[in-house]
Amino acid sequence: MVQSFINARTLTVQDMRDPKLAAQIAKQLNKFHQVQIPGSKEPQLWNDMAKFIDKASVLSFDDAEKQKKYETISFVEIHNEIYKLKELTSHFCSPVVFAHNDLLCGNIMVNEEEEKLYLIDFEYGSYNYRGFDIGNHFNEYAGYECDYSLYPTKDQQYHFIRNYLNPDGQKEVCDAEIEALYVESSTYMLASHLYWALWALIQAKMSSINFDYLGYFFLRYNQYKMKSKECLQQT
Repeated sequence: MVQSFINARTLTVQDMRDPKLAAQIAKQLNKFHQVQIPGSKEPQLWNDMAKFIDKASVLSFDDAEKQKKYETISFVEIHNEIYKLKELTSHFCSPVVFAHNDLLCGNIMVNEEEEKLYLIDFEYGSYNYRGFDIGNHFNEYAGYECDYSLYPTKDQQYHFIRNYLNPDGQKEVCDAEIEALYVESSTYMLASHLYWALWALIQAKMSSINFDYLGYFFLRYNQYKMKSKECLQQT
């Protein structure tokens, strides 16, 4: 583990909607995606999802109420959704980059006086699809409470993407480029919901943290089902 002290504060969910901070995050994420890490460059999204569903589908809970809720989950359905998303996202040819994979407000810090922004906590970092990292970040606008009324509007996503594609302000970014990455990240946003939904199921069994992980699964999976038709129509 490598640690250092950063003279900055952690962002809040409200901060993520600030246009100036959103632009800074986008530019920092672009730079982060340029990092070259030794080892395999294979994207880990679908490998991780396969491991997650294998583990999540064979759980049992001592708590009868939890077990009853768990048994309402159709892993055949989830498996089919993963298959459809993997097929769909393959058409985007999303660049494989070293991705943060967990860019929530708690993993971003800012020093307003020095106008410096930091991405922190890289335990989920791996080579992955650019679209997943951006789509996952947009999901995190909803915060820990999963208030999806806070999900960024199309204009807010365009603002982020424009700054991501032009981090140094040295080139013109056309609307077609922005729209293409908007559709790409919107589709990978769906994969983000499935990824963390399955992760939460495993945590519901394994974690000692006092958090309703099982409830979190349903929040994420239900949001996935609600958004999938809307997002798939864009493609």
